[in-house]
Amino acid sequence: MTLAPYAADPAAGRGREFPEDRDGARGPRSEFQRDRDRVVHSIAFRRLRSKTQVFIAPDGDHYRTRLTHSLEVSQIGRVIARALGLDEDLTEAISLAHDIGHPPFGHAGEAALEAAMAGRGGFDHNAHTLRVLMRLESPYCNHRGLNLSWDVLEGLAKHNGPVAAPGWALAELDEAFPLALGAWPSLEAQVAALADDIAYDNHDIDDGLRAGFLTLDDLMELPLLADRYREVERRFVRATPEQRLRELVRSQIGAMVNDLLDTTRSRIAGLGSVAEVRDHAGPLAAFSDDMAAAERTLKRFMYDKLYYHPEQTAAAEYARDVVSRLFAAYDQDPTALPAAWRAALPAQEPERSRHLSDFIAGMTDRFAIDQCVRIFGRAPDGLRNV
Repeated sequence: MTLAPYAADPAAGRGREFPEDRDGARGPRSEFQRDRDRVVHSIAFRRLRSKTQVFIAPDGDHYRTRLTHSLEVSQIGRVIARALGLDEDLTEAISLAHDIGHPPFGHAGEAALEAAMAGRGGFDHNAHTLRVLMRLESPYCNHRGLNLSWDVLEGLAKHNGPVAAPGWALAELDEAFPLALGAWPSLEAQVAALADDIAYDNHDIDDGLRAGFLTLDDLMELPLLADRYREVERRFVRATPEQRLRELVRSQIGAMVNDLLDTTRSRIAGLGSVAEVRDHAGPLAAFSDDMAAAERTLKRFMYDKLYYHPEQTAAAEYARDVVSRLFAAYDQDPTALPAAWRAALPAQEPERSRHLSDFIAGMTDRFAIDQCVRIFGRAPDGLRNV
C-alpha cells in the first residue's frame, strides 16, 4: 500500500539508540515491523496476559486483561491507520506496547508504587513503559533494551501529547536518546492513543455487563447508547438480549471509528509531510466535537458505575495494600528478592528504591499474590472481585 505523504516512513526514521549490524538480518522486514516483532516476542509483553485491565486478578476466562486489551487496541489502530494511509506497523507497535509499563493490579498498583516512591522520583506507568523497553528488558548481546526505533519510542512517550515536565524516568531516557518531547508525535501515535480510548470505552462496558456491575438500564441512561440500542432492537428482533448488547458494543466502536476518520481526514487535508504533523499546534487525529463530548460523558458514566463501584474500590484497596507491603518487605529484607535482583540492588538512594519499584512493576497479578503468600503467609480474601 502506498503511504500518504504525512505518514511516518520506516526508511527515513531517526534510527535507533544503539547502531545495529544488519548482517544476517532475519527476513525482509521494515524497521517498524522489526519493532512490532520485538515487542510481541518480549517477556514484558507476555506478562500482560496476567495483569489487570478492569477487574483485579479475575478468575473468569472471559474477562479482558492488559494483553487482550492491547491486541484489541492494535486491531482498531490498524483499521484506522490503513484507512488514513498511515504506516500500520508503526501504529501496531505503539498499540501493542503502550501498556507494558503497568504494574500488577492496574491503577491500584500504580497508586501504591507512586506512594512508595514519594520523595524518590515517583512512579508513572507511561514512563515505565519506556524504561522497560529501553533498559530493563535486554535479550540482545550488543545493547541494552529492545533498541526500538526512535519513531516507536517517541510515539510511546507522547501518544497523549507533548510532555512539558517529564519525571525522572522519562527525563533520563530522553537525555540518552532525545525524543523531542515538546512536539506532537506522529499521526500513527495519535491514532494509537485514540484506538486505546475506543477499545476500553466500549470493551469495559462488555466486561462490566458480564460481571453484573452494569445493567442495560444503566446504559439506557446515556442518550447516545440508548438511541443506538433501540436501533439494534429494531434491526435484530429475534436476537437474544446478550446478542443485542454485544451488537451495541460493536456498533458503538464502529460509530467512533467512522467519526474519527471523518474528522481526521478534514484536519489533515493538504498536509505534505510527517514534519508538518509534528510541528502542528495541536493534535490532528481527533473525534468531532459532538463525539468528543459524548465520549467524555461515557467516561464519567464508567467511573461512576464501574471503576468506582463499591466492590471495585474495595478490591483496589486490597491490591494497594499488597503492593505497599511487598515494597516495604523487600526494602527491609532484600534477601526476599530473587538472587539476580538482589545481586543488582544498588546501595544508594534513590537508585535502590527505583530498583525495587522496577521489580514490583514487572510482576503479574498472580505473581504478586504468590509473593504476598510466600512472605506474609496469605493474601487478602477480598482481592478478587469477579
